[in-house]
Amino acid sequence: MANREHSDASRTPIVFGEVLFDRFPDGAEVLGGAPFNVAWHLQGFGAAPLFVSRIGADAQGARVRAAMEEWGLSTAALQTDSALPTGLVDVTLPAGEPRFEILADRAYDAIDAAALAAPADAALVCHGTLALRSEATRRALQQLCTMTGAPRFCDLNLRPPWDADDVLAWSVARAFWLKLNEAELERVCGAPCADRDACVDAARALCGARDLRTVLITRGGEGALAVTHDGGVYEAAAAPADEFVDSVGAGDAFTAVTILGVLRGWAPADSLRRAVAFAARICAQRGATAPDRALYASFVEDAAREERDG
Repeated sequence: MANREHSDASRTPIVFGEVLFDRFPDGAEVLGGAPFNVAWHLQGFGAAPLFVSRIGADAQGARVRAAMEEWGLSTAALQTDSALPTGLVDVTLPAGEPRFEILADRAYDAIDAAALAAPADAALVCHGTLALRSEATRRALQQLCTMTGAPRFCDLNLRPPWDADDVLAWSVARAFWLKLNEAELERVCGAPCADRDACVDAARALCGARDLRTVLITRGGEGALAVTHDGGVYEAAAAPADEFVDSVGAGDAFTAVTILGVLRGWAPADSLRRAVAFAARICAQRGATAPDRALYASFVEDAAREERDG
């Protein structure tokens, strides 16, 4: 799924958007936010991303910064807001599926374009749509992309009520890679995508109408699809979780691995299969991030072995 003929492994992936705490029914707070989760995983894989976000000058913001520093994730682009608090989401789990109440007016809504600094060697800019509920943050993302000239990897990750049509259209129109689920694909295309063939047709139409390199579609228990601009269709069956706990962050794990595939120049089928498998591993734990270096090391080693053995 790379946008070049060779690997981008030496270049910096930039991840832009919200960082927040998911607060579970038992009162536990787990550090997350879709872009943060993606950056966390990329750091675990050794890809050294630059994470661009904003935290409050509060205890939770201090916890974000400390966690990033301990994990080795750069804080060079982590801004601090003196007025707005760090992001917070209340999570419920009816039938094991996460539901989110996303609190408004948070520090990540005020990412400051004037404070941005970006590497000259950016491989791509990954973003979602939640932080784009703010006009200020949309300006910051646009400036970041202009500064770097890097293509965009958009993981829609729509979260009502913060899923305005104009933000959706703006994000899709500028994407080079687009990752979404079946419901989001239906929203983008305005037509049902209830089965595999309908998803493929919709993705092909999107590629034809936009400057999209790849459309990635996650389908829950049906696995995932990748449809490329040249008509290629790749599929991966769902991988079972050893011990299912919750699916919070599974899509972010999938996104991180597909970005790693872009950076490493993996074949589309390999990227898709590995992304589905890593997402299943995340479903076996509470929350979306894991400070478990062995988890990432074993994944990277397995992928390297597969590439070596061909």
